[in-house]
Amino acid sequence: MEILLAGGAGYIGSHTAVELVEQGHDVIIVDNYSNSSKEVINRIEKITGKQVQAFEADIKDKTEIMSIMKETKPDCVIHFAGMKAVGESVAKPIDYYRNNIDTTLTLLECMKECNVNQIVFSSSATVYGEENDIPYVETMKRGNCSNPYGWTKYMMEQIFEDAANADENLSVVILRYFNPIGAHQSGEIGEDPQGIPNNLMPYIAQVAVGRRDHLTIFGNDYPTKDGTCRRDYIHVMDLANGHLKAVEFARDHKGYHIFNLGTGEPYSVLEIVEAFEKANGIKIKYEFGDRRLGDLTEYWADAQKAQEVLGWKTERDIEDMCRDTWNWQKNNPHGYA
Repeated sequence: MEILLAGGAGYIGSHTAVELVEQGHDVIIVDNYSNSSKEVINRIEKITGKQVQAFEADIKDKTEIMSIMKETKPDCVIHFAGMKAVGESVAKPIDYYRNNIDTTLTLLECMKECNVNQIVFSSSATVYGEENDIPYVETMKRGNCSNPYGWTKYMMEQIFEDAANADENLSVVILRYFNPIGAHQSGEIGEDPQGIPNNLMPYIAQVAVGRRDHLTIFGNDYPTKDGTCRRDYIHVMDLANGHLKAVEFARDHKGYHIFNLGTGEPYSVLEIVEAFEKANGIKIKYEFGDRRLGDLTEYWADAQKAQEVLGWKTERDIEDMCRDTWNWQKNNPHGYA
């Protein structure tokens, strides 16, 4: 299949590109590199031994996306493009609503005009909001999100659901991520955030490699066993495999479908720090700070549906996640720079 990856040079997109190419698919990467690097394309080709098509374009630009779709004629689109930091979304809500929703509308408009009927969407566990019981199940009510990032994912899911209801030929697969960490085992690609990392693991890795003096843990007074937030962390290559399964499912199933992708096993911030230290033999200096706006105490996935319907399950544990993160960071201390 020809698969267009919108935002495909980013952290999750690049790992998914490797997985798809290694399973015999052809990928078309479209990215404006606002939060990624052109070097990613070279690394994907190095890992896979195959050339990939790559276009520099803004996913919001309908003229550019139409031109690319007409030229490449994809069978399926995977929508990774978007701003993704919870804390930043609280500070810059308008930027998040404009960027994330516009990319979705542009892709759907271009797909319809180019007769592309399959799309996999990179959603988030944040759509479950603050009121649902844990673990999160796909049938739960969405909404009451704790931050603008979550609301953009909620709104985009609604757009996709309405589009699928209106077009019987459209196949939409929603993948609700939990917390991706880790890197490809080669150490060639990994998470390389621009500026100060918003997520836990890349910050730990940058402290370990000497780019940052210490880790600040936002809050140690949560009602958990060690006072820090708990999350469901998933290896990025397990997540990439979930996209492969979703693409294969979308090819044969019309309509609107939702799947959680997580391990179902939560870890606290301090447990992740300790796991990283143990896996890699490195001490991480940290201190506690105030709670961060938009953070929930804890959540994790019920991923049984993905296992039963997609035939997907995680294969890597927390030690793999920590070891592969460090393998990437120590070999690329300044990321792709």
